[in-house]
Amino acid sequence: MTRRGLLLILSSPSGAGKSTLSRMLMDWDPTMRFSVSATTRAPRPGEEDGREYYFRSRADFEAMVKAGDMLEHAEVFGNLYGSPRGPVEAAMKAGIDTVFDIDWQGGQQVKQAMRDDVVSIFILPPSIAELDRRLRSRGQDSDEVIAGRMAKSRDEISHWAEYDYVLVNDDLEQCFDRLKSILIAERLQRERQPGLSAFARGLNQEFEAR
Repeated sequence: MTRRGLLLILSSPSGAGKSTLSRMLMDWDPTMRFSVSATTRAPRPGEEDGREYYFRSRADFEAMVKAGDMLEHAEVFGNLYGSPRGPVEAAMKAGIDTVFDIDWQGGQQVKQAMRDDVVSIFILPPSIAELDRRLRSRGQDSDEVIAGRMAKSRDEISHWAEYDYVLVNDDLEQCFDRLKSILIAERLQRERQPGLSAFARGLNQEFEAR
């Protein structure tokens, strides 16, 4: 039975586990696709257009925004980033779900553009102390960078109530199980299965033919 693909938005403060859960979800169901963003920044060595990003000139990017071809966009450190509408809509029509790893501002824009097809989930840490510990355990950032991430986390967490679901990542495997349960249930929603009407009519025709 055909199913319309959905848009799964995952947001969290840095260090709460959003990226790890996204990767686990894609490994669990390889049919899902990860939303590839467009950007005006130059490609880095080894990056390919359409794989890491869709690399566009500022003029082309701004033209896409003006034409309504971006589901969400923002400027970060002088470069534009956004989610192109075309690949997402093509995936939806093919019954393929798209995962978005974006912040609350990007999530709001996507929900405004595609409200009926969006499922939004916010990931919370079990405590601020644990969030700080996870950021430091990476061994990648200076104390100054970590302090900046923690300050931003406070703003991110303040938007938790704007999401459809909220998960506390106190245990990664348990949190992932809850995430899968949400996705399975949302896929089964009646309005996301356009083939149900035809299927039900077929059942009625079988009754009439008896």
